[in-house]
Amino acid sequence: MIRKSYLVSEQHVPEKAAFPVIDAHNHLWGNWQVEKIRQTMDRVGVISYCDVTGNVQIEFSGGGYRITPGDIDNFFNNCSVKYPGRFYCFTMAGFARPSQEPLFQNAADFVDECIGLLQEHVKKGAKGLKILKELGLHYRDSKGKLIHLDDPRLAPVWEEAARLKVPVLMHQADPSGFFEPVTPDNEHYESLIKYPSWSFADPGFPRKAELLQQRDNMIRQHPRTTFILPHFANHAENIQYVAKLLDENPNVYIDFSARLDELGRQPYSTREFFLKYQDRIIFGTDMPANIESSIRMYHTYFRFLETYDESFYAPDYDGTFERARWPICGIGLPEEVLQKIYQKNIITIIPSLQQELAGWL
Repeated sequence: MIRKSYLVSEQHVPEKAAFPVIDAHNHLWGNWQVEKIRQTMDRVGVISYCDVTGNVQIEFSGGGYRITPGDIDNFFNNCSVKYPGRFYCFTMAGFARPSQEPLFQNAADFVDECIGLLQEHVKKGAKGLKILKELGLHYRDSKGKLIHLDDPRLAPVWEEAARLKVPVLMHQADPSGFFEPVTPDNEHYESLIKYPSWSFADPGFPRKAELLQQRDNMIRQHPRTTFILPHFANHAENIQYVAKLLDENPNVYIDFSARLDELGRQPYSTREFFLKYQDRIIFGTDMPANIESSIRMYHTYFRFLETYDESFYAPDYDGTFERARWPICGIGLPEEVLQKIYQKNIITIIPSLQQELAGWL
């Protein structure tokens, strides 16, 4: 619930971002309303939009989201061909499978298939590999054993990404409250009531610390591979942890999609972090761009980055504003830092974007 506030404060809501923006972490959200997304992009100054699950459809459904395997050619035909330069995608390659089924019967065969698909999709134009949190939380092998992210059987996939010079965008774990009992004293209580499938309080799931340890182990084992860790490396509650992770692993970048709430409640520490690691942070929202609140959603991201405004609300995980957890504050970044976050850092990782967006930058 958003309570009425009597605070009197100045508001500085940017209609467009200070620089052309690449939204480097998003989805098409189970539909092909690409023209509607493009209209939103034009209104707010987003020049390019990445569907990180190009061969999968993801949509909010059933108290969480639903994943349906798809055909990456649909992305290219509906997005890249119709709107040159405005859309690009990642692929999930062989990881585009229902989480209730075994990920593989034979690990070696799966890895060969996954690498083959990755090569094929990159050749077609995919610019990276996306791994959902189902790896680590849900996917099991043919014997019913949970597959860990640092399972050595999967190592050739991460090495192939390095050889192909494409980044791996890897979601591992979730906000800390998602792993705690769903009780009113949990700061994410309302989120977990709204999206019950996001609760991992059941002891049958690994703990968050285990998941992050597996991820960090795997990153250290593959220093040649570029990793993008979304949602502030999925530990926005612990900025010191994320800083140490970046210090120790020069092959790691982060985005802060769907974490304005966590970061905006600690604006001083967040601003210091963004200044120190300005070359390692990528812009992404991970929220629909085709719904009524999408313009406001982007404006809130820009407001958080560009202003010192106080006591405003971040969008919910689904990009709406009907529910809020706590007010946030802006961090007022300098222009040279904003430009890196909005566009330059992702171009450093994916140099082909420079040429494709030459008329927009």
